[in-house]
Amino acid sequence: MTRSIITGANGFVGANLARRLLREGHEVHLLLRPGCDRWRVDDLRNDVTIHEVDLRDDLQVSRAIEAIRPEIIFHLAAYGAYASQTDVPRMIQTNIIGTANLLAAALKVGFASFVNTGTSSEYGFKSHGPAEDELIEPNSEYAVTKASATLFCREVARKHKINLSTLRLYSVYGPYEEPTRLVPNLILHGIRGTLPPLAGPTVAHDFVYIDDVCDAYLLAAAKSSESFGEIYNVGTGRQTTLSEVVEIAREILDIPAEPQWRSMPERDWDTEVWIANPRKVQTELGWSPQHTFEQGFARTVRWFEDNPSLRKLYEKSDRVEAI
Repeated sequence: MTRSIITGANGFVGANLARRLLREGHEVHLLLRPGCDRWRVDDLRNDVTIHEVDLRDDLQVSRAIEAIRPEIIFHLAAYGAYASQTDVPRMIQTNIIGTANLLAAALKVGFASFVNTGTSSEYGFKSHGPAEDELIEPNSEYAVTKASATLFCREVARKHKINLSTLRLYSVYGPYEEPTRLVPNLILHGIRGTLPPLAGPTVAHDFVYIDDVCDAYLLAAAKSSESFGEIYNVGTGRQTTLSEVVEIAREILDIPAEPQWRSMPERDWDTEVWIANPRKVQTELGWSPQHTFEQGFARTVRWFEDNPSLRKLYEKSDRVEAI
């Protein structure tokens, strides 16, 4: 049984990855920040081992890693990904110092594989799908800290010749997504026959379904490479405009309401081009998305229908924040 750690497992991607690892037969350890909201992993309490660890505290991290001695480390903990998370010193402490603390502790005990989580925002605004070796131009304080963590991981991997890679995720969606995000809002409003406030119809994202993202994590963890510190874009290579997203939602949910474009203020991150170049992850890891946006959206709708108690939780927070 493979002993695996997930940091940030109370988050959207981490909670899905934890469930996937359990299905794959892993011994799963969750490193959770003291006092964090655990609604996504409450039902996993009897199946995983939970460790309360603040990644900003190097002693806490070292003790936890020494006790667990993981074979695989999936590092997903981060702060600043949402518009409400604006504390820049905390971004630096969590995303950079926290990553450094985790790596230092892991190097002391040894491990088989370490998968770091990056973001497409590290590239900044581009007119095309950037390759992994292209100049990065982070477009926010958060993106700067994530880019710093990615570069730090690459340097450590090359120096110590360890199996460490970074996945730069594009717009992930699916079950357990943050309640303030676009897809949950579309579904919750759509069930009532309405639409949420919307940005402009040409705003675009490369949406990638959560199950496909979990595939990428497992493939990255399993890869043994002589080229250390690799970075992989995890996106479909196809962008979808907000207009297309809304039409898909209207069709699947039979929404009679017409979209009111630009009924929400313009955001700094809105752009008409946001698309991945997934060539490297396809070639080196053998990864490709198995879900179109239509398929992933439909599966997310079914998840809401099958989980009425979680749907009620979402209904308390149905506002668009980040996409």
